Amino acid sequence: MNLGQWIGLIAILVSVYILWQLKEVLLLMFAAIVLATTLNRLARRFQRSGMKRGFAVALSVGIFLIAIVGFFWLIVPPFAVQFQQVTYQVPRGIERFNIWFSQIRSALPSQLTPFIPDINSLSQQAQPFINRAVGTSFAVVSGSLEVVLKILLVLVLTGMFLADPQAYRKLFIRLFPSFYRRRVDGILDRCEVSLEGWVTGAFIAMSVVGLMSVIGLSILRVPAALALGVLAGFLNLIPNLGPTLSVVPAMAIALLDAPWKSLAVLGLYFFIQQTESNFITPIVMAHQVSLLPAITLISQLFFAYLFGFLGLFLALPLTVVAKIWLEEVFVKDVLDQWNNKSKRETEFIIVSDKLNDETTPETDDLAVKKITNSEEQSCTDDT
Repeated sequence: MNLGQWIGLIAILVSVYILWQLKEVLLLMFAAIVLATTLNRLARRFQRSGMKRGFAVALSVGIFLIAIVGFFWLIVPPFAVQFQQVTYQVPRGIERFNIWFSQIRSALPSQLTPFIPDINSLSQQAQPFINRAVGTSFAVVSGSLEVVLKILLVLVLTGMFLADPQAYRKLFIRLFPSFYRRRVDGILDRCEVSLEGWVTGAFIAMSVVGLMSVIGLSILRVPAALALGVLAGFLNLIPNLGPTLSVVPAMAIALLDAPWKSLAVLGLYFFIQQTESNFITPIVMAHQVSLLPAITLISQLFFAYLFGFLGLFLALPLTVVAKIWLEEVFVKDVLDQWNNKSKRETEFIIVSDKLNDETTPETDDLAVKKITNSEEQSCTDDT
């Protein structure tokens, strides 16, 4: 490697290191791009009905803000009340369990007593885990201001992208060589359509899961059924892991009301998720986004390991965009053209040899024609 190649390699490594240090900022930018793309597509639909661009964007942003405010208005107050009940009822439940376990221990034969664990010793062993969980809870509470600032950053960036999306699009396209810019513009169009399809499909599935959860929990007379149903629908945006997270608070609240309701809630959520994964999602996503289930799960684990919860939440749109770029650039423009490029190079070498060996006008015309046909085929393949 010469000096210029070493400098280029070092520049690439430094760029990768800088991008890795800025990974959280880049993820927030990507979240803003996804949100801005969705709102921009909604604004375009309003524009088709004759509405001006400014009013269409304002209406789209207003609908989004109403949805966000409504979500927190439905979720936060009921869960605050339920959390107070949990902090009051859990110690009483533990005390009642200790009394019940002591009665069973005293009723058993003395030969079996050494084999039965002592509740006090178990409590002492579990104390470090409890302290760790409490410390994590305080860390989450203390980081709430950081979360709010990140959300505000995403909203501000979304507004900036919505103000003039074409300017940012052209700026991104100019980062590529001039001969490839039209191709990049087509890839961005496909990314935009796929992201809109994912958002539409996810919103439909989220609404169906939330509605079914509210109806089922209301039939079981579980407290805060509306809040739990909205939470189940929102967590459905995280495939595979979201439904598991949504069933935990529902079972906990149902357990405080009646023990049998907790098992009933587990059966209800299992039925809803089976219905959603086997019927709703295949129908909704059939013409929206085509991702294999294993690829979806692997992408979630990959992005969650690299970027934490934000990567887990954005795993699906990141996978959709990455899939399109790999298909269009690496597969179609590199791998699919590999054999064709080798054939064109071989034909050019043969024709060049004929031009050097034969000097008749007929041969020259034939060679020139072959070169012209080869160049035309190359232009057609590149297009």
